[in-house]
Amino acid sequence: MRLLRFHTRTSLTTSLRCAEFRHPATFSPMIVAIDGPAGAGKSTVARAVAQTLSFTYLDTGAMYRCVALARMRDADCDLDSLKIELDDAITLNGEDVSDAIRTPEVTELASQVAAEASVRAAMATRQAALLASGDWVAEGRDIGTVIAPHAELKIFLTADPQERARRRAEQTGRDLSEILAEQQDRDRRDGERSLSPLVAAGDAVQLDTTTLSADEVIRQIAELAAAAINGGGPQ
Repeated sequence: MRLLRFHTRTSLTTSLRCAEFRHPATFSPMIVAIDGPAGAGKSTVARAVAQTLSFTYLDTGAMYRCVALARMRDADCDLDSLKIELDDAITLNGEDVSDAIRTPEVTELASQVAAEASVRAAMATRQAALLASGDWVAEGRDIGTVIAPHAELKIFLTADPQERARRRAEQTGRDLSEILAEQQDRDRRDGERSLSPLVAAGDAVQLDTTTLSADEVIRQIAELAAAAINGGGPQ
């Protein structure tokens, strides 16, 4: 795993166009896998990279959040019967749950249900089916290691724990110390679980985002994707 750190700050400008990175239609479909812990910037970055590349964005964490919400409403819910759709809005059985799945309670439960073998297997099957065709930027915790180990580009985002908690507090308005404590518990669970633990793939490029703006990270990943598209692999 290669570790890249960046210490200069630049701004992503409108000159960064999709056409600079989008590979020709004659090329094989491509997957960019972005993994990492909570607060490292996965969602913000993955969504923007997908837009830049004109790829489809897959938020696998939202799927586990939907399962958690369904469990909160019905402890005996049938996983196979859950209809989860990830589009501009995230829907569960036809209901827009985009906001409902972002509550602290759902966040906590999502980490727990994600460690269950039956849930993991069910969601992994759905995710792999989605990624089987087309161009994707997929983010989660085991994309590069389990869901798409064949991904052409694998990124593992990290950041200082304090900075990760600060970002989440800024997003949610919640107490920093409370978020940091929850984050530590989640990191421990994610890293120690026996099924699909949070680890970087051996061939992933690790990006430390602690001192970087989102624009800098987006540009760096887009450039790595361009290198992969051109057959040179991450540079």
